[in-house]
Amino acid sequence: MSGLYTILLLIASNIFMTFAWYGHLKLKEFSWFAALPLIGVILISWGIAFFEYCFQVPANRIGFNENGGPFSLIQLKIIQEVITLTVFVIFSSLVFHESLKWNHVLAFCFMVAAVYLVFKK
Repeated sequence: MSGLYTILLLIASNIFMTFAWYGHLKLKEFSWFAALPLIGVILISWGIAFFEYCFQVPANRIGFNENGGPFSLIQLKIIQEVITLTVFVIFSSLVFHESLKWNHVLAFCFMVAAVYLVFKK
C-alpha cells in the first residue's frame, strides 16, 4: 500500500506545484492580481507551494526503500517526473487550451519508457 500512497501523494503534490508555478500566468487576467507587484505574485506562489511540500516530503519518506517503501531514489524521481508531466499536460490543456501535438505524445512515451527501464532489474 505504501507504493499507492506514495503515488497519490505525488499526484497531489504536483497539482499544487503546477498551480504555484504556472497558475499565476492565468490569474493575471484578473485586474486585482495583475496589479500585484512581482513580490506579491512570488509570495502567493510560495503559499501554494507550501502545500506541494506537505505532500511531496511524506510521499518520498513513505516511498523510499530505505524507509520501508517500495522505491529506490531514482525510481521515485522518475515516477515524480512522469506525474509532473501528466499533471502539466492536463493543466495546460484545460486552463490554457494548449493543444497536444505528436511530439509531445512521443516525448511522454519516452518518459514512460524511462519508467520501464528504471524498474528493470
